[in-house]
Amino acid sequence: MTSTPSEAELKTTYFDSPGPHNTEYTLELAKQRSLEGRIRNIVVASTTGTTGVKASKLFQGFNLIVVTHVTGFREPNIQELQPENEVTIEKNGGKILTTTHAFGGLGRAVHRRFGAIQVDEVVANVLRLFGEGVKVAIEVACMATDAGLINKGSDVISIGGSSRGADTAILIKPSNTHSFFDTRIQEIICKPRLSIPT
Repeated sequence: MTSTPSEAELKTTYFDSPGPHNTEYTLELAKQRSLEGRIRNIVVASTTGTTGVKASKLFQGFNLIVVTHVTGFREPNIQELQPENEVTIEKNGGKILTTTHAFGGLGRAVHRRFGAIQVDEVVANVLRLFGEGVKVAIEVACMATDAGLINKGSDVISIGGSSRGADTAILIKPSNTHSFFDTRIQEIICKPRLSIPT
């Protein structure tokens, strides 16, 4: 008698287009998967905190980490996270992480000054083949691991987007940035389809 490997049939949702209009459904799909798998670690990217507030309402009682842009990302000395959103996220039990982007810190400075492509840019652009949101979700999960807010190799649902809002959710076992290739993407819960540029 031969045995068959264990398998699971899981649903992946594909949105017709990227963008913030997918935010609520992305968060709902992430919550549903977190409950099915008893996954308590949730990481979500949020620039102004709008998506972070929505996540903080939905994921109360979870280990929710909202990852923001670094101060000065768009212009010197400006933090894009809105103070009222920061208060709401923290009031709802979420943690806020503001730190250097895993795929764009010092390497970005070298590129801007000398025009030389850096390894972190290569990694980021390879991940963008799966979509901007996939790249962001992987990056913020590693950043949260670097900050000690989640453990390396733990099950995490990580949520990212394409510019604004959320349109991608993945199940990931993240690693620290310095051991990035230990990271494992377990499932894609949802993401936008990518259109071919014309």
